[in-house]
Amino acid sequence: MAEWDPTDFDLVWYLENLSDEEFQSFKNHLQQEMQRLGLLQIPSINLARTKKELAKVLMTSYEAQYTWNMAFSIFRKLRREDLCRKINTRRNRNEETHKSLMRTKFQLLSEMCPFSGIHYKFYYQVMGDIFYTLELSYDSRTSSTENLNVFLVGDRAAGKSMIIKTAVEEWTFGEMWKETISYIVHLSSHEANQTINCSLIQLISKDWPNRQAPVADILSNPQRLLFIFEDLDNMDFNFSIDESLLCSDSRQPVPISILFLSLLRRKMASGSWVLIASRPNCDPSIKTLMGRKDCCVSLELSDENKQDYFYLFFKDRQKAVTAFTHVLDNEILVDLCQVPVLCWIVCTVLKQQMDKGEDIRLSCQTPTDIYAHFLASALTSEAQVTANQHHLVLLNRLCLLALEGLFHNTLSFSTSDLRSVGFSRVDIFVLQGMNILLHSSHPKSHYKFLHLNIQEFCAAVACLIVLPNCSIPSAKKPYKEKRELYNDFGPIITSIFGLLNEKKRKILETSLGCQLPKAASFRRNLLMLMRHLGNNPILLEHHTPLFYSLFENQEEEIVKETMGFFSEATVHIHAHTDLMVSLYCLQHCHSLKKLKLCIQHIFENRNPAVMLTPRLTYFSAGTEFDNLFRSMVRNRNLTLLNLSCMPVSLNVFSLLREILSGPTCSIQHLSFVNCNLPASACAEISSILISSRQLKKLTLSENPVGNNGVKTLCEAVLHPDCVLESLTLFHCCLTERCSVYITKLLILSKTLKHLDLCVNYLQNRGVLALTFPLSLPECRLQEIELSGCFFTSDVCLYIAAALIYYNLHLRRLELAYNKIQDAGVELLCYALKHPNCKLETLGLEGCELTSACCQSLTSVLISSKTLKTLNLSENNLGNEGARKLVEGLGHPECVLEAFGIRMSDLNAETQRLLMAVREKNTKLVFLYRSCSMREGRQFSGSLGSQSSTKSNYAWQFASTTEETAVSGQPL
Repeated sequence: MAEWDPTDFDLVWYLENLSDEEFQSFKNHLQQEMQRLGLLQIPSINLARTKKELAKVLMTSYEAQYTWNMAFSIFRKLRREDLCRKINTRRNRNEETHKSLMRTKFQLLSEMCPFSGIHYKFYYQVMGDIFYTLELSYDSRTSSTENLNVFLVGDRAAGKSMIIKTAVEEWTFGEMWKETISYIVHLSSHEANQTINCSLIQLISKDWPNRQAPVADILSNPQRLLFIFEDLDNMDFNFSIDESLLCSDSRQPVPISILFLSLLRRKMASGSWVLIASRPNCDPSIKTLMGRKDCCVSLELSDENKQDYFYLFFKDRQKAVTAFTHVLDNEILVDLCQVPVLCWIVCTVLKQQMDKGEDIRLSCQTPTDIYAHFLASALTSEAQVTANQHHLVLLNRLCLLALEGLFHNTLSFSTSDLRSVGFSRVDIFVLQGMNILLHSSHPKSHYKFLHLNIQEFCAAVACLIVLPNCSIPSAKKPYKEKRELYNDFGPIITSIFGLLNEKKRKILETSLGCQLPKAASFRRNLLMLMRHLGNNPILLEHHTPLFYSLFENQEEEIVKETMGFFSEATVHIHAHTDLMVSLYCLQHCHSLKKLKLCIQHIFENRNPAVMLTPRLTYFSAGTEFDNLFRSMVRNRNLTLLNLSCMPVSLNVFSLLREILSGPTCSIQHLSFVNCNLPASACAEISSILISSRQLKKLTLSENPVGNNGVKTLCEAVLHPDCVLESLTLFHCCLTERCSVYITKLLILSKTLKHLDLCVNYLQNRGVLALTFPLSLPECRLQEIELSGCFFTSDVCLYIAAALIYYNLHLRRLELAYNKIQDAGVELLCYALKHPNCKLETLGLEGCELTSACCQSLTSVLISSKTLKTLNLSENNLGNEGARKLVEGLGHPECVLEAFGIRMSDLNAETQRLLMAVREKNTKLVFLYRSCSMREGRQFSGSLGSQSSTKSNYAWQFASTTEETAVSGQPL
């Protein structure tokens, strides 16, 4: 490395080397250079008489890189090649110094990884496409986009850091970005989270000795500068910052999040390049940072990549083939091998089992088997550890550390944490040698488990053994980074289920002498919990995590006993493994009556270099799907099948028609919420309606079936073989044109009792047409829902007439979120008080009602002998109107049982009056949710990440509250 020259950055020295004539020319050229660079012109420059004065004005008025770029350009114009050569020599020397600093930094980070050899080889040889993409992305000769941002996206331990380290090391040796990148500025999430305010100069200088970097040279050519932001999802940044707050001055300290966004938007260092590493399941605001022309590189191992890893790991190719074939035959293990470190664990265990002559098809079936074998083998690999049963002590302390860490959001442990559970320095050294604990690169002098999965498995073991009480010091740490936060204990529950299998427990018992004394009591308690969840189906939002847990257990007796508690099941399907575990469990669920099946994010292309996008059209009825359906319909108790949020192909329709028309099928309710069904799909649905003699209810909410689709459906419902009683067409893109088909249906149908047309653009003419059949005695309809159909009070006269004349059947009328207003309610009240009106439920939420209509409504409450439910929520009735209604609610002739009103608008006195009425009338309950919250209206389409791994399925428990408020709940 060349000697540093103290005159290198002394502008006065350079100016002193100019003759008086050259100095005057230098000053004359300054104006032109300022204009070329778009710099603000400073009058004091013209006043500077001496070289020292001019140097001082330039260095204080402009950022250093601009001053030196102007000086260099003017020196060339003055043909002072000696001065230009001196600046170039300085710049070249600083480039080499910077590479040396980066080489040292990243080599130290690499030394912390015990698998650097095989993983380096894997990423360099197998994942070469990624490095090729990174090479080309930052080459202005090949990249068509200036200011390009590359996002490197991958799950935990997918290799983002390994790829960055490898790329930077290759760059320092001139093997990568040789002609394109001169400087790299690297910022980890841990560094960012410890920084409050920072300038660009401070950011660039942080890795230089004494934080003194040649910023002028580094920023002199931003096109050769690369910023790397590692683990963006872990940075405690505010990404919703107004553009006006962004900074363009490299010298100004600003909040670190503003500095990041300023660089990302190129408000400073314009022309530079940015590489961002992040996990896919991150803050949604991070995803908005990606521009339309930015590049996203997804690190997802394909089956071919996994096979290549196995071939690299096993020196014996035949053993590699045997091991990988076993994994391919077990989809749970395929999913387990999602990142290189987990591939290493699986390969290690399979090799050990094969070397012992064990049949891996029997000994390595589930992740519980893999982790148990891995720990058992690692902890017994050192003779001095097993000599005095110290391996059992190490296991107990590991399990205690794991559980305490997860309970207190700690994944990176200090030496104090390790000492608090009993580890000595020798123990830590031994566990590192066993590859159970690793050095954590951030923060330094901390340790972490080999992978979170190992920590979760140890935590599961901790739940089944007797351990002392302990609190690790990090539990009291007030600040936790985002990635430390742990709130999904589903993987631990799954591992506990696995360890409840006696054969799997014996792996630990036989090898380590580790007894799990709490297993029996845990089994009893889990079964009690399952019984409670089965008796209260609303508590569990979906059952996929339970199915994975039971599949992990693999003990038929406990699977049958658990599934016997459930009469309802909601299954989320992201991948083929979800179908597999669902089939495994549902075939044991003989008491099943209702099944909701939601399928999303089925992907065809799994190339790791391509950003994944939902490809729903590729889903088809494969063998597992076929088997799942057939196993379900053999259960005569199953009455509801909900296929919400899944794409339904012709094959699926054909399968449904075959199954639902079978003599053993008892399904009465078929639901297709948000399945993107077009009008053409209604022909297939119609065929099912006609062929199935059991189907009484059809839900098609959130599908663009349109008027033509409804026409086809109406014809099917009128078929003599169709027995449909309920049809839900919520938000199905209908207009007033469909009313002619529905009118005919309502007049001629002998079976239809319920019709939901909410949130369709029917308008006044469409609703008016529907009132005609409602006025006829032939109409058998009992419930009609017209909420959000864009009609006004002009139609209310005809609705009122339908309620009075000839209609003997209508019991429920939902008119919410239409512009009915007080005038329309007055007309409806006249009908409601008429003795011919038999209406029992009326929904008027959000109808722009005021206190002016409350007196008429009070009269209805007193006089009507049939009205049991009235919902007036989302209306501005005010305290005056509410007090009028209290009079009706408290009247002895009032038979109302359910009443909806927006409590937040009422003062304390009015709320007290309502409480008094409810205390007096114990049958009266208050509604708190609107019609839009009922089943078939809001089926969640957000099912987590697109990854197919079971760890993304969290146990989600719903509120126990139903549609009505419970007595005693504060108003």
